[in-house]
Amino acid sequence: MTGPDRPVEGERPRGHAPERASGDRPRGDDRPRGDRFGGGRDRGDRFGGDRRGGRRPARPAVDLPRQVAYEAVAAVHRDDAYANLVLPAMLREAGLHGRDAAFATELTYGTLRHTGTLDAIVTDAAGRDVQRIDPPVRDALRIGAYQILHTRVPAHAAVSSTVDLVRSVAPGATGFANAVLREITTRDADAWVAKLAPAEQTDPIGHLALAYSHPQWIVRAFAEALGGDLGETARLLMEDNERPPVHLCARPGLADAVAVADEVGGAPGAFSPYAVYLPGGAPGDLSAVADGRAHVQDEGSQLVADALAGAPLDGPDERWLDLCAGPGGKSGLLGALAATRGARLTAVEVAEHRARLVEQATRGLPVTVLHLDGRDVGGDPKLPEGHFDRVLVDAPCTGLGALRRRPEARWRRQPADLPQLTRLQRELLTAALRAVRPGGLVAYVTCSPHVVETHVTVTEAARRCGFPVDFVDARPLLPAGMPGLGDGPTVQLWPHRHGTDAMFLAMLRRG
Repeated sequence: MTGPDRPVEGERPRGHAPERASGDRPRGDDRPRGDRFGGGRDRGDRFGGDRRGGRRPARPAVDLPRQVAYEAVAAVHRDDAYANLVLPAMLREAGLHGRDAAFATELTYGTLRHTGTLDAIVTDAAGRDVQRIDPPVRDALRIGAYQILHTRVPAHAAVSSTVDLVRSVAPGATGFANAVLREITTRDADAWVAKLAPAEQTDPIGHLALAYSHPQWIVRAFAEALGGDLGETARLLMEDNERPPVHLCARPGLADAVAVADEVGGAPGAFSPYAVYLPGGAPGDLSAVADGRAHVQDEGSQLVADALAGAPLDGPDERWLDLCAGPGGKSGLLGALAATRGARLTAVEVAEHRARLVEQATRGLPVTVLHLDGRDVGGDPKLPEGHFDRVLVDAPCTGLGALRRRPEARWRRQPADLPQLTRLQRELLTAALRAVRPGGLVAYVTCSPHVVETHVTVTEAARRCGFPVDFVDARPLLPAGMPGLGDGPTVQLWPHRHGTDAMFLAMLRRG
């Protein structure tokens, strides 16, 4: 249920105005004047026109890939935007393709993933807390520091291009930015971590948090879910900072994964029989996606949906339910599977715009979309109790299992989010157990490995629901030979073990 169009409370800077570098004058808008991306305009006096009437030659405009990356990063921090939603539109508006689009994407996502560590480095290099630097300058410095420390861009080019960028958004801060960036070039990334991170022996969580740019509470949650293995936790954090592959789901009955892989120049997935790994490019441009034979979906999401559809079930098997369906990826796969087996899926979504997305994602499939609250089971005639044979609860969660795809989420989520989310998760799972018939199956799924959202939620809901509930071992429901599935009966998938998002699956049978 977690999705890029589900807003999350952010951490937009508030309070008193930040302290500025000497000579840095405030501006009402941190976007360059004129054309949004800085192309084709007379920059004139912005770059120091001679007040005696002559004009000094204008410096080159900031190149478009860096300008687009800046706009995207600024939108994330200023407007609580989602990079995966705003960046594609910015790339199209700027007319960027190929290597330029790839570079802008790398700068955007890399900067967002590494923000925590970059901020610590900028703080040290600037001699002031990064939150006291004017937001436009701060975002430009983050992008510049990322180029210096994590790309092959020569240091002098990264400094020069970032100073040009600062000149376009906060002209008075160019000297300050130049000094900070030159200080950052004095060490490589490992040396900065060695200088700034807490000692691994005395504060291993703090060390991992700074070294791999995750909040400490998330590192602690990951370590707990991994049984306290800090070495494996480090491997997970490293994987979170890698660019994730794009996965397609070839819809059963409509397409074959091998044929789609050949068509798009990709490769069949390692585990899901429907998965296709894309080598790159825009999946929306593919004919297989445009005509509904395939859709974009992480392989882990495919696996948990397929596990529910494939679990052994006694008795009727015609009425399936997706209780939290938006934006529709799992409903699309379940609907396609239902079509091959003479079943029908009811897809429930509480948000109207997400319900429309589910309708689009399941068009042509035996799916009925209801704009309802999934907790209304038994209170709405369209959601009767004891009616469904298989029920999926893809519950709203922190989304900590997809941080590699939504890097800004790691800095927005807070431990204070958990009580409200886990209460909702328990209520939805309890509703699902009311909705399923005796002997029917409920799959509880979250895209988070946090034990409070996984094991605690499931055990508490099963204990409180008022029905006898049995846990079904989920491991045999996943592909044979799949490694690292643990001791059961639940399953936790991992990016560093399986190449998927960190999906959790518990399979419950109502007695």
